[in-house]
Amino acid sequence: MVNRSLGTSAAGGAAPLPSLLGLLLPPPREIALEPGCCELGPEPILYALPAQQRLLAPVAEQVAARLRSVGLAPRVVDLPPDPSASALRIVLAIDPAAAPAAEGYRLELAPGQVTLSGVDLAGVYRGCCTLAQWIVLHRDTAAPPTTASSAPLRLGCLRVRDWPTFAHRGVMLDVSRDRVPTMETLAALIDLLASWKINQLQLYTEHTFAYRGHEVVWREASPLTPDEIRALDQQCRACWIELVPNQNSLGHLHRWLVHEPYRALAECPAGLAHPFSDEVEPFSLCPVDPGSLALLDDLYDQLLPCFTSRMFNVGLDETFDLGRGRSRVACFVDGDASRVYGDFLRAVHQRVTGRGRRMQFWADIVLGSPAGAAQVPRDAIALAWGYEPDHPFAEQARALRASGLEFYVCPGTGSWNSLAGRPDHALRNLAAAARAGEAAGALGYLITDWGDHGHLQPLPVSYPGLAAGAALAWNAALAEDPPALALAAWLDHHALRDGRGGAGRALLDLGDAHRACGADPRNGTALFYLLRFPAAPLTHPRYRGLSASGLVRASERIDDALARLAGAQFARADATVLGRELRWVGELLRVACAIGVARCADPTKLGTAELDPAPRRALAQALDPLLEQQRPLWLARSRPGGLEHARRWLQALQAQLTAGGG
Repeated sequence: MVNRSLGTSAAGGAAPLPSLLGLLLPPPREIALEPGCCELGPEPILYALPAQQRLLAPVAEQVAARLRSVGLAPRVVDLPPDPSASALRIVLAIDPAAAPAAEGYRLELAPGQVTLSGVDLAGVYRGCCTLAQWIVLHRDTAAPPTTASSAPLRLGCLRVRDWPTFAHRGVMLDVSRDRVPTMETLAALIDLLASWKINQLQLYTEHTFAYRGHEVVWREASPLTPDEIRALDQQCRACWIELVPNQNSLGHLHRWLVHEPYRALAECPAGLAHPFSDEVEPFSLCPVDPGSLALLDDLYDQLLPCFTSRMFNVGLDETFDLGRGRSRVACFVDGDASRVYGDFLRAVHQRVTGRGRRMQFWADIVLGSPAGAAQVPRDAIALAWGYEPDHPFAEQARALRASGLEFYVCPGTGSWNSLAGRPDHALRNLAAAARAGEAAGALGYLITDWGDHGHLQPLPVSYPGLAAGAALAWNAALAEDPPALALAAWLDHHALRDGRGGAGRALLDLGDAHRACGADPRNGTALFYLLRFPAAPLTHPRYRGLSASGLVRASERIDDALARLAGAQFARADATVLGRELRWVGELLRVACAIGVARCADPTKLGTAELDPAPRRALAQALDPLLEQQRPLWLARSRPGGLEHARRWLQALQAQLTAGGG
């Protein structure tokens, strides 16, 4: 419960303190303002209670690092300072009674002293993240702006008691659909997620880990190396995040199986059509081929030693081709593929547990089979995923709970197949997962961020879903009224760092502009699909409701959002790149609107190539500079491997626009 009644005065001319309470991300469970203020100079004194100094040593430096990240230079001391010292004292303590759950904390700001008590070491760190945000909010709203050389910042006194809803609060970032982030990008993301109290990170891998002896698979992908994973693991541990290994282990292995000798391990070696490529390719391993498990043995032996986590996500989702190829006879014996799938899952589980890990797996296959969950070992963790507001999380969570399996609910950021995100859809999807997960006692909440069709969206497009998901994972009570969340302001203060304010709202509006066009397909936007599938007719169900007038309205909303973003003042080292990325996204969506308007003029034409020469020429001219900008913007955050493959999606559109000359 948030108590806003215990104080109303502002500190040092800042915004009224009650208005700042809801801007903490995640909003604490219990928070109250107290009379007075505490003055924060640039060098607060940080120390642990003498009897707990050895216990708190592992977290003291991490707390100091978090405070340094907001511009302070804390002095870590062994003995309590002289009470007459003018510097603000920050006292760390372990107190199992501070909150009712692991990672909980109590934070008290009083004149001259801040007391930070955690249920455990992680709780101390989580409380420090709240303190750091409280400092940022005061700086952002101080009038006049506070500078490093100004008088001490006056912080409103505060009392917080806080703890998480879900024990495991994770983010899964797709690094296999062409875009592999640079180490700098990943380091910045880890720091951001830690500040929002995320405690688990997974990097979704199909072919982008540098496995020895398998160079043909990843040599063009700029993969993550074992040394890089170890470095990321170390950074994650320093901010109380668990870096969980993730390697899909049955389906989604087309990037492997197109190569020899791996093709011989495929369920359908000759290939088949699947949703993740325009090519006819083999997609899944053959579950009845012993060579499939031998390959996984090799991969696991190389991957798992790079991680300190005892968890391992093995995927096993979307086995579109199971029973359609080499396992057809085995699947036919029981009349369906569930036994064959269950046998393979248990064989993978044996390999995971034999290496001292606990298996996570995507639960779509077992949820789709009446006997599916019964075949799963009881210590495996099922991951129930879905990305639309109406996804049946409640039904699935109840089914998994009844089966006796521990499970996560796994909503998404909605960034993929959109370019600018789908903030409204994502927020409702994230809230539905939080409500269902809390009601059914889910062990975890995993926010997924995919990169279907070339991962064209830049990382900042995912900030709204990541921020909202982090808030809901920590405090699921917020899911009762998702529109009331201060998402735009959270983005301004804690992600985009817009000094003027307003960029957060503009980013949300840019993402939701597609809703004006009239079509509302699942798992993407009509604007994205106009770019991605230029040869598809407008009679396709994904365009149902699309209209020229709606596309004009969408384009106007994009223009308005871009105009507001142009006035933003991003207080980030990458401010220039961030502004260019969002401009690129908006301008590409405007091209999509223009393509849609031109095609709506004669919807009987089968594709973009059939437009008249004059509009095709104008659209090609608008697209050309955006294709040129794609490369430098990509390389600003991502590795070169995968770029040329990702560019093919827009190059296909360019080819349609230039077809036949004219």
